[in-house]
Amino acid sequence: MDRDGNLDAFVAGLDTPMFVVTTVHPDSGERAGCLIGFATQCAIDPDHFLACLSHSNHTYRVARHVRVLAVHGLGSGQRELAALFGTLSGDSVDKFARCAWRPGPSGVPILTDCPRWFVGAIVNRVPLGNHTGFLLVPGPAAGRPDPPPLMFSAVRDLDAGHPA
Repeated sequence: MDRDGNLDAFVAGLDTPMFVVTTVHPDSGERAGCLIGFATQCAIDPDHFLACLSHSNHTYRVARHVRVLAVHGLGSGQRELAALFGTLSGDSVDKFARCAWRPGPSGVPILTDCPRWFVGAIVNRVPLGNHTGFLLVPGPAAGRPDPPPLMFSAVRDLDAGHPA
């Protein structure tokens, strides 16, 4: 933090992987997905992963009612997919009509062009300011080491598709 309590000076030099989280409402079948940068593996043996969703996001509103989320690791050349899930709101656009996907476990959308993904059972929801952290126990997964991940620096200029 700088002297004014602003974290920007610290995070400006960080470059973190970007992810797309997808889910489907168990009753309505409504699909949702969004780009996130606040995510991390947070435990080993057993593995746990934390995916944080903004309260302003359509995907968050759907995720409040689900038991599983899919987390997709984007490849370095997937800026267009990041823009689709990061700059448009599911409130007004069917993002899944604009990309390749298939139903995965529990019907959750799996983005077929992503080099790595997993479906995780939600074991806890933790309020974290204007986000909620979804603590996941990974289940079915697929992945390959190449290409390297899409990093925040490649999408820093995108405007969020939901209100700040």
